[in-house]
Parts: sequence; structure tokens; C-alpha cells
Amino acid sequence: MFSDRTAKLVPPLVAKAAAWSVCLILVGVVVYFFALIIARLSFVALPVAIALLLTALLYPLTRILRAKAGLRPIYATWATMLVALAIIVGTGWLVGARASEELPRLSAQITTTVTDVRDWLITGPLHLREEQLTQWADQITDLVTTQSQALTSTAIAAGQVAIEVLASIVLLLFVTFFLLKDGDRIWAWFLRAFGSMAPRVDRAGKTAWTTVSHYVQGTVAVAAVHGVVMGMVLYWLGVPLWAALAVLIFLASFIPIVGIFFAGTVATLVTLGSVEPWKALLFVILLVVEQQLENHVLQPLIVGRALNFHPLAIILVLAVGGVMGGIAGAAVAVPVAAVIYRALPQLRHDPPMPLPAVPQPSPPAAKEEPAP
Repeated sequence: MFSDRTAKLVPPLVAKAAAWSVCLILVGVVVYFFALIIARLSFVALPVAIALLLTALLYPLTRILRAKAGLRPIYATWATMLVALAIIVGTGWLVGARASEELPRLSAQITTTVTDVRDWLITGPLHLREEQLTQWADQITDLVTTQSQALTSTAIAAGQVAIEVLASIVLLLFVTFFLLKDGDRIWAWFLRAFGSMAPRVDRAGKTAWTTVSHYVQGTVAVAAVHGVVMGMVLYWLGVPLWAALAVLIFLASFIPIVGIFFAGTVATLVTLGSVEPWKALLFVILLVVEQQLENHVLQPLIVGRALNFHPLAIILVLAVGGVMGGIAGAAVAVPVAAVIYRALPQLRHDPPMPLPAVPQPSPPAAKEEPAP
């Protein structure tokens, strides 16, 4: 890269730093354009990424149905999809039924709580005047009224987004179905494009798939424990919509750090507005204790073997994923980073060569006896 004269003038450390800088700039340019392509094709990229995560979660059931029950791949795949659909529909029906029963009671309790807070602001230590509270309420009403046009345009845009989401769900289901049914054949066809590099790519792909499978299955197990425990706490405290809040906590657990903060805040506000304040404080204490047990016991035991990231790395990965893909990007950012971290070392090294066979000594030849 440098001539002999230049090499004598430039210190080796600076020359090495310059070479590394050029390499990093080239890698950054490639990553930047790759990110632009992904962002441009987000309508396809995000459903495919989520389908890969769903396949990693559902494939063990498909494998059991094919190996133990002796079902053909297509029948095992249909059975797996129907079981997943039954779980989703059953959960939705439970949440919807509980919500329709408890919404009137929740509305009445929130109205009572608002009235109590209003009276406390007037008669309590703050000694606010009723005119001030009325003025603040009128300002909020005026703000909502002035934003009605923006809300209407947002509703129109939301209709377009709903159509795109529906199309993405259909694509997600198709991709998941064919990955469950023909995943091994698709992977074998994919490897043929790499020629002599196929062994490395195969090893990296299998490592990545193992990492994704362990991460998804472990995260689902931890999120299920988290949702069930906090749902039982909400039910014990007498909080309306406890089933819906438990499902929200379960779904939010798939977004590390940020998700549980959002779900916990929503559940705390609902608890504060529907039951006594001391119960809301108790819920916050139990949520923090359970979250610490999850972080220090469940996560290391279940997910830690597949994903050993520092919390700072997780936060940075979540930030990048959220900027590039919103909530869906934040949800898939951590497993994608884990796959890259685990698979790249497998691409840099040649697969181990098989040990040469040890020659076995031939048995001694039998001596021929002279003929009589």
C-alpha cells in the first residue's frame, strides 16, 4: 500500500491505523447501503424476519409430529399452524370476554378516582381553586378540538397502514408455512450458490439457527412466566382488565428493557385509577421484584446460554433497531445482532478436517503346511 520511502516516514502504528480506517470506511459504506435496501424493502424484510422467529418457535412441534407421529411434512405443518392459531384465537377470546365484562366497572372506578383527585386538589395541601381546574379541563378540551382535523387525517392514514399490516400478515403466514414444511430443502438449495464456500456458510447458518431457536424459545418461556405471574398479581389485587394487562406484559417482554417499562407503566396507571393507591404501590413493588428475579435467575438460565450480551449492547442494539424499523425493528434487533455475533466467527475459519483413518494391522498370514 505504501512505497519503501513512505513506509520509512510513516510510523508502523499510523500505517496500520490508516489501513484499518480504510477497511472500516468500506464496511460502513456497505452496511449503510445495505440498511437503505432493507429500509426500502421493509414491507418484505420485517415479515420475513418475524416469520423466521416464528419458525424457530414452532419448528420443534413440527419435528415431533414428523418424527414421533409419522405425519407427512405438509400435514405436520398444517397441524402446527392450526395449534398456533387456536392458541392465539383462544387468548384473544379470553381477553375480549373479560374486557367486555369489566370495562363498565373500570369506567365507573376511574370516574370516582378522578372525582376524588379533584376534591383532594381543592381541599388538600395544594389548595387549588375550582376555577383553575375548570380552566385546565377547558384547555385540554380545546386542544383536542383543534386537533380534530389532524386526528381525521391520522385515521385515514391508519386505514392505509391497516391494509399494509394485513398484507404483511398474509406474507408472514405464507413464509412461516413454507419454512416449516420445506426449510431443509430451501437451505440445501441456498447452499448450492456458494460453491466451495458452502461448508463455511452451512456451519455459520446452523450456528445462527441454533442461536435464534434458543433465543426465541427461551424468551417465550420467560415472557410467559412474567405474564402469568403479573396477571395473577393483578387478579389478586382486583384490577379490572387483568387478563388484557397480562397479555400486554407478555408481548412487551419480547422487547428487552424498554418493553417491560412501557407495559408496567400502563398496568400501574390502570391499577392506580381502578383500585386503592396502596394496591398500585404494592403492584409496582412486586413488579420490580419479579423483574429482578427474571433478570438474574430466569434470563441467565434460559436465554443466557444463547445470548450473552452486556445491557449496554442491548440498549444500543434496541436504539438502532427502533430507529430503523420502529417497534418491529426493536423486537428483532437483538436476535439479529446475536446471529451476526455468533455466525461471523464460523465464516472466518475452515471447517475442521476429518481425522485420517488409522491403518489397522493386517492379520498374520497362516503358514501353509507341507503336503504329506
